[in-house]
Amino acid sequence: MDSSSNRSVPATVRRWSLSEDTLVEGDPDGPLQVVSRWGEVHLGGADEVVRELLRRMSFGPVSLANIARGTGAVEQRLTGVLELLGGSLVHSLALHDGQAPLLSAVPVSPTAAFRSAPIPPGRPVRLSRFATLRTVEGELVVDAPGASYQVHLHQPLATRVAAALGVPAPVHQLRPGSPAPTPVVADIVEFLVAAAVVVVGEPDGHFAEDRDPVLRLWAHHELLFHTRSRSRHADPPSEALVSGALAAPPTVCKPVPAGKRFPLPRPEPRPAGADEPSLTALLESEHGCPELSDRMLTLEQLGGLLYRSARVRSVRPAYLHTGTSHEASQRPYFNVACLYELEIYVSVGRCAGLPEAVYHYDPLDHVLTMVNDDRAAPGILLDMAKVAAGGVRRPPALLTLTSRMERVAWIFGGAAYATTLTHVGALQQTLYLVAKAMGLSAHAVPVDASGTVDRLLRIDSPAEVSVGECVLDSLG
Repeated sequence: MDSSSNRSVPATVRRWSLSEDTLVEGDPDGPLQVVSRWGEVHLGGADEVVRELLRRMSFGPVSLANIARGTGAVEQRLTGVLELLGGSLVHSLALHDGQAPLLSAVPVSPTAAFRSAPIPPGRPVRLSRFATLRTVEGELVVDAPGASYQVHLHQPLATRVAAALGVPAPVHQLRPGSPAPTPVVADIVEFLVAAAVVVVGEPDGHFAEDRDPVLRLWAHHELLFHTRSRSRHADPPSEALVSGALAAPPTVCKPVPAGKRFPLPRPEPRPAGADEPSLTALLESEHGCPELSDRMLTLEQLGGLLYRSARVRSVRPAYLHTGTSHEASQRPYFNVACLYELEIYVSVGRCAGLPEAVYHYDPLDHVLTMVNDDRAAPGILLDMAKVAAGGVRRPPALLTLTSRMERVAWIFGGAAYATTLTHVGALQQTLYLVAKAMGLSAHAVPVDASGTVDRLLRIDSPAEVSVGECVLDSLG
């Protein structure tokens, strides 16, 4: 690239622009503030050239040469300003044809730093094993969990080069699918390396990320999920919330499915601590996964557990920090913004008063609705739970937790699934403690296998997806 190449005539030109969420504020004669989602950068003593640079970068990619007019000292000063902007600065690479850039690197971290350097001759290069290619708003993008940039591939040549990097090879051996000048291909690869979505091999041909003892612990999808659900993402927020695409927020409870209904007993109110251990005693007692028994649950036990752990206590309007209102419910377990997107399904094998079947729990009316009366269905799910629990007997019942993603995604966008998993843990902990207080056993097990659970629950995936399970048993 022109900033680091030894060629007298660079094959490409670097351009810079401000990210879409960045604003430049300040008086014409006073200090300037560059404001983005990461915070503010104060530029005191900004002269006319710096102000012109910021003004032009607000409209799109510009080259420093067009601002500095061939003056090396001015260009050096502007380079210093660019280094201060960090996470507010979009880096682009273009040809000398005045057309749109080949590709751009959009910052996804406040500490983003774009450091380009020539690739040592003969070293293999490839996409990081954690990198993904996907479409965002009509463009192909490349991102990786550890990268501080998301790379947008604007032109077909950049796309072909990125695709060719799926196979390790030195730059001069890359085959981007159609004739392309080697210097241009080299500059594109160098740009992708600077954005940390492409890695350079060691002299022995191996790649450091394949040998890293920490990175080897992570599967691609797990590391990607972790970083994208926490902070490093450049995708737009929930479209439903931004555009008002939903005529109304999703309902507090899932509409009751068709099927035979079985009202559940409600436990009698009892004084605190009556005939039950205290919360402290429950928390301080030994935790374990007892052997599954051949005992039968009672309808009173099942009804009492669901009532005390997951029923709807009340429904009332709530207001988000954005000013948006929605109907919220109060239930015994923790849930962010009182959205309560989780649903409970009960696979019954042995429960007095209930036929063997799969049921949906209505937390508003405290009723079970039979959703799958095929007697083989609960057996399949209970067998899966038996294996997951390391037992030799089927448990009497299995609670499967699902998430209505629309209920949570319209607010949390890209963090919706991570938020749902937080809620799953809260509900599982509540079920565990309440069951223990009642002389029951409820412990989490991983059950799902190749979509079997979603199919037998007869839910509409991915609008509603299974996210957790609890095996239910009696302690005698």
